[in-house]
Amino acid sequence: MASTTIKTLTDTTFDSVEGYRKAIDKADSPQLKQALQHRLQAREKTLQALNAEIQHQGGELVTKGTTAGQLHRIWTDITELFENGDEAAAERVEEGEDYLKEKFESALEENDMDPQQRTIIQQCYAEISEGERFGDMISKQYD
Repeated sequence: MASTTIKTLTDTTFDSVEGYRKAIDKADSPQLKQALQHRLQAREKTLQALNAEIQHQGGELVTKGTTAGQLHRIWTDITELFENGDEAAAERVEEGEDYLKEKFESALEENDMDPQQRTIIQQCYAEISEGERFGDMISKQYD
């Protein structure tokens, strides 16, 4: 059975992958779409690493998002009806990246984690941090 920490991070990372797909659909600028696609590919690799750890621990792979993630996407669908595509996409990415980074930071503060699990989370955190910096950058650029 996979640890609760890894499962939670994987669920949230899956939601992030879905968020990037949605942002790509909503963005107007070809340059923004391309940048979002690049980040999506990096995030998918992070999801694969987390799912591999879940599988290693005997758990089931995460193949669908969380209820909270679905509700957030529905809410953004409604609010985006009144917003510019690029600006809305950039804002949603920034919000999602901030949330995800906080989740990973909280997990890394835990002291009862086995070394292999900590290593996986630290490796994934590097990509998550890069995504958070990307979110800040595009938010400023498209604001």
